[in-house]
Amino acid sequence: MKKLLLIYLFINFFLLISCGENTTKEREKAVDNLEYIDNTEIQGETDTTTKSILFFGTSLTAGLGLEPSEAFPALIQIKLDSLNLPYEAINAGLSGETTASGKNRISWVLEQEVDVFVLELGANDGLRGIPVEETRKNLQEIIDVVRGKNPETTIILAGMQMPPNLGQKYTSDFKKMFPELAEKNNIPLIPFLLEGVGAVPKLNQNDGIHPTAEGQEILAENVWEVLKDKLDE
Repeated sequence: MKKLLLIYLFINFFLLISCGENTTKEREKAVDNLEYIDNTEIQGETDTTTKSILFFGTSLTAGLGLEPSEAFPALIQIKLDSLNLPYEAINAGLSGETTASGKNRISWVLEQEVDVFVLELGANDGLRGIPVEETRKNLQEIIDVVRGKNPETTIILAGMQMPPNLGQKYTSDFKKMFPELAEKNNIPLIPFLLEGVGAVPKLNQNDGIHPTAEGQEILAENVWEVLKDKLDE
């Protein structure tokens, strides 16, 4: 598991260096995370009974603008620990990730066995106006790759919605895409990841898109409501 985490941290570190839109603070945070992983024992690394929950997503998962400990995957880890559940939550969120770029890096996350795979992609596609059918195709391919690697992996899909300014048809088609994919693949669905947070100013940062620490707590509850029933005690 340590190897898997190191791969992710290196990927994110180099992407942060190459992306001019990321701040110096974010680059420094990536360096700090690399040093931490390199010098710290990862819980469960030597415990073969520990399973992994990998959160594969966008800046919503990464916790853009916040400390890593404030992002919802870290909050899920707190819940897991409090219940003595033998799972390790891995944050594989990447700012700016689209379904196309996610499809291109999916092989990295499958270097080692993943027991639960939470797929949170599509928001950046919608904001960029990428055709819904293209997004759907990419999400389906990611699901297929995960299942092809290990049919026993539990896949959970996080639903997303777009603001109405993108047009009624696009907004409607985008919203329906997630439950349709969940039904087609017989996988659990988080109906709307941002339920209770989206369009609530006090729960979002100044950009109006990324949740505050308080907003991330609500995201964690939205995820946990579905995730909790899929964990083997």
